[in-house]
Amino acid sequence: MKLLRTGPEHAERPALLHDDGTIRDLSGVVDDIAGDTLTPEGLDKLRGVNADDLPVVEDGTRIGACVGQVGKFICIGLNYADHAEESGMEVPSEPVIFMKATSAICGPNDDVILPPGAEKGDWEIELGVVIGKQAKNVSEADALEHVAGYCVINDVSERAFQLEHGGQWVKGKSADTFGPTGPWLVTRDEVEDPANLSMWLELNGERVQDGSTRTMVFGVAHVVSYLSRYMSLQPGDIISTGTPPGVGLGMSPPKFLKAGDEMRLGIEGLGAQHQKVRQG
Repeated sequence: MKLLRTGPEHAERPALLHDDGTIRDLSGVVDDIAGDTLTPEGLDKLRGVNADDLPVVEDGTRIGACVGQVGKFICIGLNYADHAEESGMEVPSEPVIFMKATSAICGPNDDVILPPGAEKGDWEIELGVVIGKQAKNVSEADALEHVAGYCVINDVSERAFQLEHGGQWVKGKSADTFGPTGPWLVTRDEVEDPANLSMWLELNGERVQDGSTRTMVFGVAHVVSYLSRYMSLQPGDIISTGTPPGVGLGMSPPKFLKAGDEMRLGIEGLGAQHQKVRQG
């Protein structure tokens, strides 16, 4: 299934993408694409729904983030060896973990707003992993059973806030609109191999990132298992698993986002996003 949320910001309604290409309203079936809806039992309930009987969502309706009520937004840094190299950092021996504020989450096609003082905005196409069953000290062999599905994430960053203002990376990762998520949550059964998905990002029509999850240092199962040693993962938590090379920070000279820029990005089978950049 491809699950999504549509409607005005903070008032999104649950929906699914029908095989005929229409978006169908699920609000008569579940309250949101969140929490218990993402558990194995919740997803089985949705699989039993006849999509033909659901109301059609009007064309042009805004698409929100594909997951609501997110408890944790966890990111894995430097998880592609070639991205670590372009950033001038060593490939980590264990996953680098940092948090992104859940208030950064926005729709996949919403404007990205650079906050006051931002001069080094950057882009990062990433595979998002959405948890569907509590994971606590799970083995790598069992880790994927705790995944509800996958989505596209743009881990927008402000590099000066991240690297030059002291402390942890979270300051450069958490501005409002710095977490476009979606368009869809594609359930795990429809993603044959999360370790073999092509991914790309274009800035103003120029392909700047063109990679694959094949080059991840730590794969999805390892990351889920690893995180579950340090915190319990709950249904609706999102893990953003790192980016391939091609970010602005790694260019020579570095290139950063400015008002008027447009980003288009996508992952094989998971849909695409489109954002315009504005100055806040």
